[in-house]
Amino acid sequence: MEFIDYYNVLGLEKNATADQIKKAYRKLARKFHPDLNPDDKDAHQKFQQINEANEVLSDPEKRKKYDEYGKDWQHADAYEEAKKQQQAYGGSRKQRNGNYQQYSYSGGGAEDFSDFFESMFGGATGGHSRRRTAGFRGQDFNAELHLDLKDVYTTHKRTLTVNGKTIRLTIPAGVENGQTIKITGHGGEGVNGGPKGDLYITFVINNNTAFKRDGNDLYAEVDVDLYTALLGGDFTVPTFNGKVKLTVQPETPNGTKVKLKGKGFPVYKKEGSFGDLYLTYTLKIPTQLTAEERNLFKQLQKLRS
Repeated sequence: MEFIDYYNVLGLEKNATADQIKKAYRKLARKFHPDLNPDDKDAHQKFQQINEANEVLSDPEKRKKYDEYGKDWQHADAYEEAKKQQQAYGGSRKQRNGNYQQYSYSGGGAEDFSDFFESMFGGATGGHSRRRTAGFRGQDFNAELHLDLKDVYTTHKRTLTVNGKTIRLTIPAGVENGQTIKITGHGGEGVNGGPKGDLYITFVINNNTAFKRDGNDLYAEVDVDLYTALLGGDFTVPTFNGKVKLTVQPETPNGTKVKLKGKGFPVYKKEGSFGDLYLTYTLKIPTQLTAEERNLFKQLQKLRS
């Protein structure tokens, strides 16, 4: 297994802080994202390495194992367990015949550890029959998927590359920012015949629309001209998937709120169900009045006083 220096991948020193790791990851993930480099295989590979590096270095426990065991960090728990089993087995044999050979690890580096780890899982030496240890579940992987709010308004499919493997993923409409889903069996390989780990994908949703999302409901402000607010009338307002016609009642005050039922965001995994859209009317005062318009407003002012 080729050793990848995750610190070097993110352009960081080994003593980098958690905040520095987070900033470096986000900057590089945006730069090499497959959506921005659709035909660039090198960028895809780089993006994969960036996600791997972040998945390890952003987790204090995983980072500690990586710093200690290098490329074999995923097997650290299995190594510790195997070492305990080997010591227990060696102790019982030593009590019986006094000459059983035990293994020891001096922490000489990643390559030394790999050799030792292989020997541990290959069984005892010195003429004794080879003994297999129990399988261990593979490491779980974590990744982020960056989407726009418009992307998750409808159910759609995406093809992702995670750790060199292509995954075809159906993203249900209504996924929320920060939501995490599990893809079973797409994590790290199991040890000694153990099952694969899982892949956890966290959605990072960028809202670049005029609507504010709160769960399944949407909120927005719409301008209403002075004359329509005073006299009433019909006008069109934007929704997330098109425009609708509304009737404004005469003498509608500034800041009036209306609810459009079922015009909000799709409800996650509930086909055909939507939240509501809440609109706030913002009175738009006319500007650049002509002399005639000013005179008419003055007459109206006198009538009102």
